[in-house]
Amino acid sequence: MSQRQEMPGEDESSNADNTSEIAAIDSSVIQILFLGDSITAGLGVNREEAFPVLVEQSLLDAGFSVNAIEGGVSGDTSTGGLNRMDWLLQNRVDILFLELGGNDGLRGIDLNLTRSNLGAIIEVTRERFPDVQVVVAGMIVPPNLGHEYTAEFTRIFPSVSEEYGTFLIPFIGTGLVGVDGMVQNDGIHPTSLGHQLIAETVYSELVPILTDMQRD
Repeated sequence: MSQRQEMPGEDESSNADNTSEIAAIDSSVIQILFLGDSITAGLGVNREEAFPVLVEQSLLDAGFSVNAIEGGVSGDTSTGGLNRMDWLLQNRVDILFLELGGNDGLRGIDLNLTRSNLGAIIEVTRERFPDVQVVVAGMIVPPNLGHEYTAEFTRIFPSVSEEYGTFLIPFIGTGLVGVDGMVQNDGIHPTSLGHQLIAETVYSELVPILTDMQRD
């Protein structure tokens, strides 16, 4: 059963119950932290339609013992994600799915900072859990900030993935752009159908990782 990771102060009693429930999960259950922004949080769709929940259910149906930790926060930047890591890493993380940076690009944030933050997120996770597997989700941004910025933004994700030896999904939105019914009216956030397509992409990436982990 997926767990939504509450931040301190959101709901003290709910968070205490949530933490206890995660801690009580059998050690054989692989913990997948989906760290991201509004896409991971499922902005504009029902919680059960967001891709982390869909991925978890597909993996359970396939016979994998997993638990999805929902760490998506709408509007979050790479800096915000890094600032949340101490809290998010209170419980074991076996796989980190990193979907951050899109809001950095939309806001024109210095790309060196974005790159540094993504690297720091991976580093702090590995320091706490050395055997963690990491998947970096690549993104693109509209060209309104100029070709050079847009191109460099796109290069961040494969560059970080190569530097830190992670798995990589080159573009989390593959198959969504320009396809009717896949993106909401804002032109950014996936519809329920879009989340289904993202879930299929993420599922395909996670299956071989989980297979190797269970083999070990």
